[in-house]
Amino acid sequence: MPTTSIHSVSDITRLIKTLIEENIPAVWVEGEISNYKPHYSGHVYFTLKDANAQISAVMWKSRKYNLTFEPEDGMLIQALGTIRLYEKSGRYQLDIIRMQPSGIGKLQLAFEQLKQKLDAEGLFDPEHKKAIPAFPEKIGVVTSETGAAIKDIINVIERRAPHVQLIIKNAKVQGVGAASDIVKAIEGFNKKIDVDLLIVGRGGGSYEDLWAFNEEIVARAIYNSKIPVISAVGHEIDFTISDFVADLRAPTPSAAAEIAVPDADELKDNIRYIQKRMHDICNLKIEIMRDRINYFKNSYGFKKPLDIIKQYALQVDDLSNKLQKSISSLLGQRREYCNQFKIRLENLDPKKVLERGYSISYIDDKLIKNVNMVDINSNMHTEFASGTVWSKINRIEGTNDAKTK
Repeated sequence: MPTTSIHSVSDITRLIKTLIEENIPAVWVEGEISNYKPHYSGHVYFTLKDANAQISAVMWKSRKYNLTFEPEDGMLIQALGTIRLYEKSGRYQLDIIRMQPSGIGKLQLAFEQLKQKLDAEGLFDPEHKKAIPAFPEKIGVVTSETGAAIKDIINVIERRAPHVQLIIKNAKVQGVGAASDIVKAIEGFNKKIDVDLLIVGRGGGSYEDLWAFNEEIVARAIYNSKIPVISAVGHEIDFTISDFVADLRAPTPSAAAEIAVPDADELKDNIRYIQKRMHDICNLKIEIMRDRINYFKNSYGFKKPLDIIKQYALQVDDLSNKLQKSISSLLGQRREYCNQFKIRLENLDPKKVLERGYSISYIDDKLIKNVNMVDINSNMHTEFASGTVWSKINRIEGTNDAKTK
């Protein structure tokens, strides 16, 4: 710009805006939040500072919905944004695209990489999940014996199921050596201590505080446990690798204890309810059977048995008379048929024919039906109605081979 020219404030500001916004790309900035002010519009305004400088920052409503944490004053964050200059005030600010608590970036990357690795190996598959026993008698707990988590678990178990025995293995749950401590406790239960169920976890804390439960050795120890495991790490919004590998995830240690044991009072109430239902059903069944017995008892069949027997006796007599009449009628028909048949047979009797002037001749007791049966000099006897004549054949006629003596 010419040094002799006179420029307006707007010109200078616009020039600066152009130089800044066109030459500085989106950058990651780390700093501490100060003067955090959510606006009624949904946008948030705050200052991002370090020991030597500060910069105004804004995050628009549409981007704020993607946050996985709630920013607050004093929190150290990492923010991705672009430098923008607000012309009316002549101030520049960081227009934030995305932000996260400082230090979580690398941990989150490690978390996602391990999660993908173990998922690919099948450690999260439902078919590998063991069933949680419905009525455990002994429960092992892996946590810090000085933390709030163990107190919550003890309180819940004593309230819901005071008969259940708790066996606690103290373990570091954060910091150096925590993961190894947790693994040692889980393996110790599996090798030496007979329990029905394990609760592994701790109370809430920062992302870094919970990191031991994102370690691969802890995940594999839970997966290899022969004892069913409930993972109870942090608060409801916290998720760790242990949650995915465990047979069941509980949102908090207290919830894990709630899940692990049924409420003894509720069980007693259920038993009483079932007992009452059984009693009521039995009484109802007895009443139904009593009504049926009374029905049969008051029925005509039980009150007038002799009348029923007499009625059946009359029916038997009636059927007997009908049967005798039927038999008599049938015998009469058969007798008449026999008589007619007898007459027909008598009419067919050869002797009846002889009475009409006919005769029958025999040779050697064989009936002579034609002349071919007769030879010359054969002895023949002839029957008449009044007697028999014996004769000897001396002439045959009426056949081709007849011979004449």
